[in-house]
Amino acid sequence: MADLRELYQEVILDHSRKPKNYRKLEPHDRMATGTNPLCGDQVILYVRLEGDRIADVAFEGQGCAISKASASMMTVAIKGKTAAEADTLFQKFHEMVTGKPVAPVDSQSLGKLAVFAGVCEFPARVKCASLGWHTLRAALESKPTVSME
Repeated sequence: MADLRELYQEVILDHSRKPKNYRKLEPHDRMATGTNPLCGDQVILYVRLEGDRIADVAFEGQGCAISKASASMMTVAIKGKTAAEADTLFQKFHEMVTGKPVAPVDSQSLGKLAVFAGVCEFPARVKCASLGWHTLRAALESKPTVSME
């Protein structure tokens, strides 16, 4: 477990310091803003679709290391997937971060996102880790905003 915690810290810090797909995406088909008013995290997510496939995705915003790293890793994981595939990944991610600490992690389908498994031990951080994901769902459903109150 100590190795997983070290990997978790390393990956989170790397994606927080150098987030992938951190930019305004122009042109985009969908956009949504997500906020966590309890801690001040904010994500603006941009999606460009080709049919039902996520051709490109990017985000801007500010927040804690977990929020920014999760949004960064999410954009990498969903690019090229269909909206349905992205939603399935969202559900698996959400189950992992809201589950029990001893619950098995589906690292096969989650890939590198499995480093967020430890978030479930810190309930106050679940909203940080899932903000980008909820914002993605809002964007794909053409909802302009989501709040994690």
